[in-house]
Amino acid sequence: MVKDDLVYAGHMLDIARSAVNKITRRSRADFDGDDNLRLALAHLVQTIGEAARHVSAEFQARNPTISWSKIVGMRNRVVHDYMHVDFDIVWDVVTRELPPLIGLLSRIVPENESET
Repeated sequence: MVKDDLVYAGHMLDIARSAVNKITRRSRADFDGDDNLRLALAHLVQTIGEAARHVSAEFQARNPTISWSKIVGMRNRVVHDYMHVDFDIVWDVVTRELPPLIGLLSRIVPENESET
C-alpha cells in the first residue's frame, strides 16, 4: 500500500468529520438560511472528492465498499458546474452519505494518519 493513499484517505476522513460536525444540531432550515454554511459544506465535499481523486487505483480496488467514483464525480460537479451547485444534494451528501463514509474510512485509516 502506498503511504500517500493513507494520507489522502486520512484527509478524506478528517474533512468528512469536519463537514458532519458543522451540521451537528443544525437543521435544514439553518443550512438554507446560512450562505456561509452552504458554501463551506460545498467546499468540504469538493475537498473530499479531490483527496479521493489522488488515491491509487490499487487502494480503491482493495477498498471496494467506498464509492470512489461517486465521490470524485461529486467533486467534479461542484468544481466544474459551480454556478449550478444543487444544495439539496450537498445537504444529502453531508447528512446521509458522509456518516457511513466516516465509518468505512475509520476502519481503513490508522489513527495516526488522521488528524482528529
